[in-house]
Amino acid sequence: MTLTAISSNLLYIAFFAYLIATFVFGGAVKGNKKGSFNSEQRWGKVAITITVIGFLAHLGYFFTRWVVSGHAPLSNMFEFTTAFGMTLVGGFIILYSLYKTPVLGMVVLPVALLIIAYASMFPNEISPLIPALQTNWLAIHVSTVVIAEGILAMSAAAGLIYLLKVVDLSKKSKQRFWLEGILYFLVLVVGFVISSSYFTLTNYETTFQYVNKDGQEATIIYNMPPIFGMNESVPLTEDTMTPLAETPPLVDASKLTTVTWSLLVGTVLYVLIRLIVRRRIVQLIQPLMKSVNIQLMDEINYRAVIIGFPIFTLGALVFAMIWAQITWSRFWGWDPKEVWALVTWLFYAAYLHLRLGKGWQGEKSAWLGVIGFAIIMFNLIVVNLIIAGLHSYA
Repeated sequence: MTLTAISSNLLYIAFFAYLIATFVFGGAVKGNKKGSFNSEQRWGKVAITITVIGFLAHLGYFFTRWVVSGHAPLSNMFEFTTAFGMTLVGGFIILYSLYKTPVLGMVVLPVALLIIAYASMFPNEISPLIPALQTNWLAIHVSTVVIAEGILAMSAAAGLIYLLKVVDLSKKSKQRFWLEGILYFLVLVVGFVISSSYFTLTNYETTFQYVNKDGQEATIIYNMPPIFGMNESVPLTEDTMTPLAETPPLVDASKLTTVTWSLLVGTVLYVLIRLIVRRRIVQLIQPLMKSVNIQLMDEINYRAVIIGFPIFTLGALVFAMIWAQITWSRFWGWDPKEVWALVTWLFYAAYLHLRLGKGWQGEKSAWLGVIGFAIIMFNLIVVNLIIAGLHSYA
């Protein structure tokens, strides 16, 4: 067996370990709900052991892929997103060792599973680095960012648990609407996985020629039926679907098509779930939060930002600007990725100001933690997939 195959198998082991641990953490939470402390401890120990095994396999995947490729596996969407899932689980393991909170695992691990599943839809072949990435700054800049985002995601997880505990779901409110919206988004990610898997299995591919933003002819490949077409696009594949709308040159129509198919499939899936269970998804989950310590969740929410924010500052701003100066001879260029890194940084700076200066604790702080993660995911999904820029190679 080659080292490449071993690397892939280790990622599969990590995925299934996280999946099993999710259900075991659910058993620990149910034990707590019934008032059985010993049952919670027993299930919790089993669950965290399985999680650590999965995390070690995940680390094994990361370093074996590094050896095979000859560079830090952080150069494209597949590699970055799998690393993000790894840091998410790593952050949870540290928090669990400190606070022994099974409910956190029941929230974090499913998100990590969705992130890894999302990553698996991108090409996973190891390819040579483009010139701009052939530098040690790839490992320095991107690894720091992915570690920071994994830590900041803990703030969102704790915030979500806090909200599921305190929000009254029996009454119509904005809080209830947005909580359901968060779970709807997670179902959309499942929709992305389903739609991508289907069209991959059916070997769907079509090619179009178009005029790019520099006025030059270029080609684009679609792996899903093209809902959106590029600027002045012409099909090069026979008997292909005609795009329903044309996008400006700045927008990658192929990736926008992927997002749109995910929205369509995810929405249908969400409606089916609602029809089957006959209530909101959030109402299915809230009973599991009955014994949650909200003061502890508020503390985790805050501490995650206190630790993650300075790391994010180093990776996403300081190291990024140094690398930009070396590569493009300028520290800042208003590239979409740069802009949204700044937006993320400003948001968490505002979080700390409101928390420390204005006393925004409890529910307000929980909402800020969740919104921060939404901004990170917007950057990961929308900015990377739809908006063209200097970081489009990633």
